[in-house]
Amino acid sequence: MLHAVVMAGGSGTRFWPLSRRTRPKHLIALTARATLLQQTVERIAPLAAPERTWIITGSDHADDLRRQLPDLPGSSIIAEPCRRDTAPCIGLAATLVRQHDPAATLVVMPADHAIDSPDQFRACVAAAANLVAEDPRRLVTFGVPADRPATGYGYIQRGDPVPGPAIPAFAVRRFVEKPRREVAERLVREGDHYWNSGIFVWSAATILDEIRAARPELAESLVRIGAAWSGPARGNVLAQEYDAIRPISIDYAVLERSGHVVVMEAAFQWDDVGSWRAIERLSGRDDAGNTIRGQHVGLDTRGCVVLADAGQLVASLGVEDLIIVHSGNATLVAKKDQEESIKQLVDLIRQQGHEQFL
Repeated sequence: MLHAVVMAGGSGTRFWPLSRRTRPKHLIALTARATLLQQTVERIAPLAAPERTWIITGSDHADDLRRQLPDLPGSSIIAEPCRRDTAPCIGLAATLVRQHDPAATLVVMPADHAIDSPDQFRACVAAAANLVAEDPRRLVTFGVPADRPATGYGYIQRGDPVPGPAIPAFAVRRFVEKPRREVAERLVREGDHYWNSGIFVWSAATILDEIRAARPELAESLVRIGAAWSGPARGNVLAQEYDAIRPISIDYAVLERSGHVVVMEAAFQWDDVGSWRAIERLSGRDDAGNTIRGQHVGLDTRGCVVLADAGQLVASLGVEDLIIVHSGNATLVAKKDQEESIKQLVDLIRQQGHEQFL
């Protein structure tokens, strides 16, 4: 059966000061009434019932997730003791799901993406699951047609078409990790590269076999964790094994090494909501080119993203192409074309001893 695995371990520093250590991006309602996490679970719910939906998160946020997802069994929310990137996260999920359902197929999704066409998304997941059923060795990822030279995304080059599915699918020729702008421009011109969505469909058994072949030390840790999961030593074993695991992404650990990866063209509207500019794409702009969330009074203000907490007012005069965010006890003012440096700014705040604002 199909099981949903939602990776909810990100910190969302690019959305500071709205996102904080205690309130990561996926726990915030950035573009709708529901949080990104709640939207992710709601989107897949018709294909994966609550007892087949699994959330992998950090131990600091597990209680917050349980409050946001009261319909999920408490045992479905798995807390990692420390962050170790996506390969250990996915391996842990596959290990635990396989204990419940040895023949499980997994759809693996980040918790912080925005998808405006849930019906089309589910149709793609169903089509990908069919590809896996036809050949359980397949590792299916979704490729988003690249319509601009985004340097913050990884790219997937498609190869020969895979016969059968109504939604186009192809063998993967290569992966390109977050290229320089001139390289990204060339990839878009060539027309055979997709953005890597980070959404996957595969057999739980297959991904564990692939991890074992590529990263045997990680596979051994997962076996020990799985063996202890139902016993009193679970917490100690999980902590000890995770502490020793080397952080690595599933792309580096498995996908770039495997000869069984298939990319299916994403027939849905997708945004990874990776920066404040995403709010413009998702929420639109007014006649002055501004995107406003909250109370704002602007004079001669153009092309800005402005966000204010409830009960707060932001006033702007004679400014253009800025990101202005007031949330809680902190305010951010940044040029839109420098938003990629917000993470560096957060690091600087930490280095200068202002942890209370993070």
